[in-house]
Amino acid sequence: MSTTADRPNQIHQGRNVKRFREMLGLKQEALAFELGGDWNQKRVSLLEGKDVIEDDIIKAIAEVLKVPEEAIKNFNEESALNIISNTFTSQDSSTLNAINYQPTFNPIDKVIELYEANKNLYEQLLASEREKVELLKSAIKP
Repeated sequence: MSTTADRPNQIHQGRNVKRFREMLGLKQEALAFELGGDWNQKRVSLLEGKDVIEDDIIKAIAEVLKVPEEAIKNFNEESALNIISNTFTSQDSSTLNAINYQPTFNPIDKVIELYEANKNLYEQLLASEREKVELLKSAIKP
């Protein structure tokens, strides 16, 4: 009996069903209930252990999970992780802005700029309040 460990490029469809089910927060019992009368938790568990699943069963599961059949048939976690890893750490222009390894500014300078802007706003607010006080004082004097 061969397993997916013997064939690293082979897609384990049962494991894919389990991944999609777990991503959607469904328990095996809930999936069995949605699939219909002759399904139970034990049968879903056995199904998730199978390398290859029959097309009619994949179709029913895809409808319940609201995912494309091809996603269950063709999803390969290793390939997806490789794509994510290579894309996220590459230095091409599309991902260069994702992480700035060498910033071109000094963070302390940015903090000082924010402090100065806050100080200016406070001074403007204080001047506005002083004007209001003077207007009120002049309105009260007979």
